This record gives sequence, C-alpha cells and structure tokens, in this order.
Amino acid sequence: MKAFVVDKYSKKGILRLAEMPEPVLQDNDVLVEIHAAGLNPLDSKIRDGEFKLILPYHPPFVLGHDVAGTVVRVGSKVRKYKPGDEIYSRPRDGRIGGLAEYIAIHEADVALKPKNLTMEEAASIPLVGLTAWQVLVETANLNKGQKVFIQAGSGGVGMFAIQLAKHLGATVATTASAAGADLLKALGADIIVDYRKDDFEKVLSGYDVVLNSQDAKTLEKSLTVLKPGGKLISISGPPDPEFAKAQGLNLMLRLVLRFLSRGIRAKARRRGVSYSFLFMCAQGDQLSKITSLIESGVIRPVADRIFPFEATNEALAYVETGRAKGKVIIKIG
Repeated sequence: MKAFVVDKYSKKGILRLAEMPEPVLQDNDVLVEIHAAGLNPLDSKIRDGEFKLILPYHPPFVLGHDVAGTVVRVGSKVRKYKPGDEIYSRPRDGRIGGLAEYIAIHEADVALKPKNLTMEEAASIPLVGLTAWQVLVETANLNKGQKVFIQAGSGGVGMFAIQLAKHLGATVATTASAAGADLLKALGADIIVDYRKDDFEKVLSGYDVVLNSQDAKTLEKSLTVLKPGGKLISISGPPDPEFAKAQGLNLMLRLVLRFLSRGIRAKARRRGVSYSFLFMCAQGDQLSKITSLIESGVIRPVADRIFPFEATNEALAYVETGRAKGKVIIKIG
C-alpha cells in the first residue's frame, strides 16, 4: 500500500511517499480502507520528535491521527463491526497511521461515521472532537450556566469546543482575529476577544474553566481569568505528574515532568485554582456520542482545505502556518 512515512525525527522534515506492507490484522482489529485523513498540529510535533520521550515511535513509521473509511476485514474477536461499515476513528497512540491507504485499528477506538457527513468531513472530527469532549465533559464536568474560555477559537479544537460548550449550556469566550469573528459567533461563541487589539486577561474574569492550547506565557495569563475553584486545563503542556503516572512513565521521566510543571502548578495553587494537562486518548464510545451530536445537528464540522493524497507534505506545511480556519483534510481513496 502507499503511505507517507517518517524516516527520521526531523523538524519540518519531509514525509516520504513509500510502498509499505498492508497492516497485520490482530484479533480485535478492523482493517480499514482509508478514504480521508485529518491533519493536526500533533502530526508535526510527532514528526519533529517533540514527544519521542513519552510517545516513542521507531522510524520508519506512518503518520496520521484521524481517519475515515470503510471496513474491509475484521479480526476473529470483533463483534461490533463488519465489512462494508463506514467508520471514523482516532487510532490509539502507538498505532497511528492515517496517511496511508489502509490501517488496522482496535475496534474499541472506532465509531460508525455520522450518516450526514462525507468521508472528508468525518475525517476532520475524531482528534479535535475527542479532545474537546475529554476536556469539557470528562475533566471539567462543564455544566449549564458556567463560563468557559476557549483559546484560539478558529483552530480545529477551538471550533469544536465552542459548539460543544454551547450545547452544554455554558457562556463561551474565545480569542480570534476580527476576520474570524462572524464564523465563531455562528458556532456559538458569546464573547470574542480580538487578540490583535486586546489582552484577554484584561477583558475576561470570573471564569469556571479555561481550555489552554497556547504557549507558556498565555498559560500563565490564563490563571488570572479564573475564579477561585476554577480549572485550567491545558492541551499544550506542560505535562503534569498525573499524566506521567497515567502513561506509566519511568521514574526519571516522572521527575522531569514534575519539574517542568511545578511552576504553573504552584501559581495555580496560590490563586485557589487547579491545573491539569490533558493528552487526549482514543475512545470509540465517546466518539459514538459525538456522532449522535453531529447527526442531530448540534455540532457541524468546519474544514479549511482538502488536499489530494500526493500533496500531503504541502498540506502539513499549511497546517504549520497556523492560518487554517478549521481542519485540513487529505483525500486518499
């Protein structure tokens, strides 16, 4: 099969289009013919080697965290899916590989594709949808009447999280340029801070939850908009000791991550709020709940551009510009 491969960790390295063996199907796997794949900033970070200590892949490996396609074969223990099913998934860490013609995925990581979405639209959902769900529903337990600040509303996670938070009944604030304001209002944002003109920490206050996706400086500023008891949840780091424990990292790495996060954790404690790091995980059952929201019209996908499979390197470079409004998709089959 054709696949785009990382031959070595390299910042802004070029993926190689290669002929690779078809994935080996394990007992609990479904073999999927991929029709479309989503790209994410995480793909660049994996290729660059930013996570190689906590997510070690051994080159050459196939990149790609979002897939939509058709089941062509199932393992002997699979009960939920059959050949011909149209599915979408964020394959679990250690088994990524969406930038290929085929992928084997554990059935627990899979959900039926929303009936009202194309394959390309469906491929835009899994990683950002699960990230937003795990931040707002699983970690923050966001409730009706609460206030949430979602940074970078025009990004893939931001656009999904705004819609989900609004569905949960929260007041939603976000940051964006003036050019993106109308779209974000249509998605459900109540307050839009123009980051080119205003400092969000001077505009917002009394928030229950902050979803941080930006740099360390922005992370620290985010503490100031929370009310006592509020929750600062970061998807861009630094990882905290709880994450290290959940990942089963060795003692040395646990100590390193404890050191890296001690500053923000201490500042959070002094302000009477909590800090946690979330690295989303594959979860087919949660993705099925997201499917229901999409099919009912509560959430809609927002795609920026669709690239042909052969232009995957150009598409990844476009993601790295940070200018995409929504998701960047690769059309494969």
